[in-house]
Amino acid sequence: MPEFVGAIDQGTTSTRFMIFDHAGAEVSKHQLEHEQIMPRPGWVEHNPVEIWERSTSVLQTAINSAKLQPSDLAALGITNQRETTVVWNKKTGRPYYNAIVWQDTRTDKIATALEREGKGDVIREKAGLPPATYFSGGKIAWILDNVPAARTDAENGDALFGNTDSWLLWNLTGGVDGGIHVTDVTNASRTMLMNLETLDWDDELLGFFNIPRGMLPQIRPSSDPTLYGRTCSKTPYGGIALSGALGDQQAAMFGQVCFAPGEAKNTYGTGNFLLLNTGTDLVRSKNGLLTTVCYQFGTNAAVYALEGSIAVTGSAVQWLRDQLGIIAGASEVETLAREVEDNGGIYFVPAFSGLFAPYWRSDARGAIVGLSRYNTNAHLARATLESICYQSRDVAEAMEADSGVHLEVLKVDGGVTANNLCMQLQADILGVPVSRPVVAETTALGAAYAAGLAVGFWQDTDELRANWNESRRWTPEWSEAERTDGYAGWKKAVQRSLDWVDVG
Repeated sequence: MPEFVGAIDQGTTSTRFMIFDHAGAEVSKHQLEHEQIMPRPGWVEHNPVEIWERSTSVLQTAINSAKLQPSDLAALGITNQRETTVVWNKKTGRPYYNAIVWQDTRTDKIATALEREGKGDVIREKAGLPPATYFSGGKIAWILDNVPAARTDAENGDALFGNTDSWLLWNLTGGVDGGIHVTDVTNASRTMLMNLETLDWDDELLGFFNIPRGMLPQIRPSSDPTLYGRTCSKTPYGGIALSGALGDQQAAMFGQVCFAPGEAKNTYGTGNFLLLNTGTDLVRSKNGLLTTVCYQFGTNAAVYALEGSIAVTGSAVQWLRDQLGIIAGASEVETLAREVEDNGGIYFVPAFSGLFAPYWRSDARGAIVGLSRYNTNAHLARATLESICYQSRDVAEAMEADSGVHLEVLKVDGGVTANNLCMQLQADILGVPVSRPVVAETTALGAAYAAGLAVGFWQDTDELRANWNESRRWTPEWSEAERTDGYAGWKKAVQRSLDWVDVG
């Protein structure tokens, strides 16, 4: 058995390839950013060809820098930005349009019409999701209805859809020369097109969006002993078993070894994603959360999760850097925020793409409220960090209401967890301890775990649990009165962000 497992982590702002050993320790890594294309307000796109080229580049670089051969990898897993939609021609391999990113809001009228026509409750019941701009179904429909030849080719069987996992798997296995067109249950559950009970595409849901079934990938388990395929033998990285795929947030659950019902984690990336394992029980949210597939091992029953998805958290820090220029690098936000003792009375609601869970308001837009001449850029930096934590509290409260499970500790991962002030604020605002693991980039680790389990590199989840170690823990320091007052101010600020744009 080879000694290593690899994972492609295809994220919203970058793609990385990581190699892990049996202990779950990082052996090698390479990462490259890709362009964020914003042609109009609310529109966010990526170039799928650029993403594919970046993926092959980081894969080869990481293998070469570790002085390994492809044969040294027992398997390769993929984790990806979910909902980001690619439609391409299977004969030419060329995308019809840029990938429409999960943050994109151009489909707000599609989502609103579904609700108005009474189809929203059917989508919630079958797919576990509300009609929203976030998910893939509306994005596919937009491409079919707005890009020349896309619908005709889809109806003829020449156009294929995939989230970025499917796009990469198709290209890795040969592309136009026999590439496989598959996805896993977690990515399929983010489309508004999959029935959570049957784990198959649903004809009624497809009819709502007028999407031909033939353009959709085959749905497979997240960890698949029968393999999706192997990397194309004609490439420098040929012959590696492709046996694991998970949407990025489900991959983080895997990496955080949240395999038991009641275990939860919060990932801090471009957005924030708090997931709670509900086991094989399909828990339908009454409080604005999503019901989603957590993972599926081979032929075992699928495991489900409740999820609170927050659109803008880490990307709010990028906004301070790129659009406002008040910091030169993301790491500087902590230093700047520490210059003040509190937020100086201001709150920042970063509803750039509307508000996701638990509000689901596409009419919301960003708002900074409570300003006086006393306030400085340091107060704004602190309010930005607090906005990450308050949005997470909104979701945690909804999760407890839905599940009856009270968080005893919050496991955290992702890039923002390097910000110690933000993690302390999270413990203060939630009122529970916050725990960060030694390997903070748990999305790639989770994809590696899924792939490795499928081929016997790891025997069972107990082996994975043994790999998990805590790096740091933050405990709450605020009084209950501070926590209550701060949260009341946040709720007032959220109200100010609503009803800002007309979504029909």
